[in-house]
Amino acid sequence: MNFSYWELKEWFTNVDFTIVGSGIVGLNCALILKKKHPTATVLVLEKGMLPQGASSKNAGFACFGSLSELVDDLKTHTEEEVFDLVKKRWEGLQLLRKNLGDKNIDFQQNKGFELFLNNDLFEECASKKKQINKLIAPIFKQDVFTELENVFNFQKIQPTYSVNQFEGQIDTGKMMAQLLLKAQKAGVKILNTIAVESFTEQNDTVSVKTNQITFTTNKLFIATNGFAKQLLQENVQPARAQVLITKPIKNLHIKGTFHLDKGYYYFRNVGERILFGGGRNLDFKGEETSEFGQTALIQNQLKTILQETILPNTKFEIAHSWSGIMGVGNQKKAIVKPISSNVFCGVRLGGMGVAIGSLVGKELAELI
Repeated sequence: MNFSYWELKEWFTNVDFTIVGSGIVGLNCALILKKKHPTATVLVLEKGMLPQGASSKNAGFACFGSLSELVDDLKTHTEEEVFDLVKKRWEGLQLLRKNLGDKNIDFQQNKGFELFLNNDLFEECASKKKQINKLIAPIFKQDVFTELENVFNFQKIQPTYSVNQFEGQIDTGKMMAQLLLKAQKAGVKILNTIAVESFTEQNDTVSVKTNQITFTTNKLFIATNGFAKQLLQENVQPARAQVLITKPIKNLHIKGTFHLDKGYYYFRNVGERILFGGGRNLDFKGEETSEFGQTALIQNQLKTILQETILPNTKFEIAHSWSGIMGVGNQKKAIVKPISSNVFCGVRLGGMGVAIGSLVGKELAELI
């Protein structure tokens, strides 16, 4: 590439900290590093025009796990592990709100509702509700999950919802715009459309090879979540999430965040629109990809559930569809650890990036 002396000197010389990924984790990591080391050069590299992955493409749920998700987690995690997952998610959400401000991210706490398609899952969750409430009571100081009749008149579901009074929603675009603005004001240097291809350690520095330039940094932080396998050998797999949003619906009475089928489907109101995503469980293998895109199988099922369950007897039009790439693995705990003395990673957010991204970024920066 035809870089000038000025460009090389300003952006690629004497780099103290380089962060790969300008999502929630990467930008929070950069902010903490800049706060702890005010005179350090902090450089963030982003392969996309905007933050890729899931940070700017998620559904904007400020959640920490529906009742059925937590019941399901207890089958593969200990009670202590599930408690820690919820605690970190809740603390992460409070950190996000504190750092950016509720107004700046359009935070609303309109409650979370879980709908049940079949009676067996409803009965299982109802029988475990007391146990789950007791388990996480030290975090919230009161019962989290209660029940409510079908006030939104959804069809083809059990007549009772599980309700989470602490769940909220945010504007994902505003969140990322505020994070970018805050990082830039702090003096963090952010470069877009530059992809890291590999890195090599050289004594006390790291050589970073990108699609545009190779340069040296003192420390390297990898915050690419669903794309982590391209640079790391860690237990994290990409998981695509497909999402759609309707055009405005007149007199829309649905307000809040909603979960369906153990969290594999999720929807919410965005003003007078319905945002609806999920369906990864229809084709786990096919959705284990880092390629963006939609499939007819999942898009058709989303539209069917919209028509038959969420918006029965209501005319609606789909305005837009997109996808995001999450990072998942055999455990739900995020991977935040040193790879070596000069390379660190914060990945595998398990679809809970809004909740834990701020905290993971902070923990990543504090590894040095």
